[in-house]
Amino acid sequence: MNPIGITTWVWTAPLTTADFPDIARHVAHLGFDLVEVPVERPGDLDYARLKGALDDTGLAASVCAVMSPDRDLVHPDDDIRRNGMAYVRHCIDAAHALGARNVIGPIYSAVGRVWQPSPDERARDVDLLARQLRTLAGYAADRDVVLCLEPLNRFETSFINIVDQAIEVVDRVGHASCGLLLDTFHMNIEERSLGDAIRAAGPRMKHLHACENDRGTPGQGHVPWPEVADACRAIGYDG
Repeated sequence: MNPIGITTWVWTAPLTTADFPDIARHVAHLGFDLVEVPVERPGDLDYARLKGALDDTGLAASVCAVMSPDRDLVHPDDDIRRNGMAYVRHCIDAAHALGARNVIGPIYSAVGRVWQPSPDERARDVDLLARQLRTLAGYAADRDVVLCLEPLNRFETSFINIVDQAIEVVDRVGHASCGLLLDTFHMNIEERSLGDAIRAAGPRMKHLHACENDRGTPGQGHVPWPEVADACRAIGYDG
């Protein structure tokens, strides 16, 4: 059976070391297998202490990269790109310290940065991103971690909104430690068929965020869950 997890964002943001043990105990009590750890402010998190709380509760973890305006792999400013690379490396190190398999999120650009590139500019940015991610994927592979790129809806980015755009990047990277995270909230906005999008992703999909069209609890909105489940089974998803 696929492990099922929940993000600490349900209870707090930004997450701190002091918050985590109580949240982990509550997550385990609710019956989840995994807790997702967003790294908003790296200095707030002592990963050795977080790992202790995971061990105490028997939970696994994933790490969420929070791409703020100063963390952007395709920004025109060299310093912002370098900071973005350093931040993703930090997230990879955090995942390794926590025994987490995946670092997930929009690992390409800052959430909320929207722009309208020409076709040539987009091709340049895709090429730049693929080179950046290939370097990061090598770093991740050395630590048994996989990067999972997440397409976001058009109101949060203009760069990677649909699965086909994410597939283009992942295939250009061409590394086993670079795959996809698909999120049903964003897919509900951008994809014509959630099932077809999942099938297109195929084995590239390493992680799934399951939430309703209003980002609420699954089953209380109009996301077609049987279609999602059938597609996940069809591609052999076991994340």
